[in-house]
Amino acid sequence: MPDSRALLDQAAQQCQQRGARFTPIRRRVLEMIAETPGSLKAYDLLDRLAEEHAAARPPTVYRALEFLIDQGLVHRIESLNAYVACPCPEHVHGFQLLICRHCGRVEELHLDEINDHLARRARELGFEIQRQTIELLGQCDACRQASERPAAPAELP
Repeated sequence: MPDSRALLDQAAQQCQQRGARFTPIRRRVLEMIAETPGSLKAYDLLDRLAEEHAAARPPTVYRALEFLIDQGLVHRIESLNAYVACPCPEHVHGFQLLICRHCGRVEELHLDEINDHLARRARELGFEIQRQTIELLGQCDACRQASERPAAPAELP
């Protein structure tokens, strides 16, 4: 999980350089996502935001999420309909997500050779890629090790 304070500072700087408005609501939504292990669904975000801002409504959250995605600060996990903070928003190329089905941990990869191969093949077929999502669902090492450990024997009374 990325350091949320550093991520927020980097996001503010990136938005300023691009002339994009990093409003307090957008900042808070990014902060909530960054502080959450794994991913966060939009309505969970709304519930948390509503505790702080009584006027928070679904459009508030969805507009903030759209902005954060457009700025490369957040990724939408299509298979989970959830959101995760991008640990390296300065990276402008495609990415791949490793998603643990057990604990929800999400790791971001940047295997540019995969993206390059897909883009090249799409061009050969006359196809223009407008958005790409590669999600790999499985089990992280910690969950796999936990499931392989033998159960502790039950204590007798």
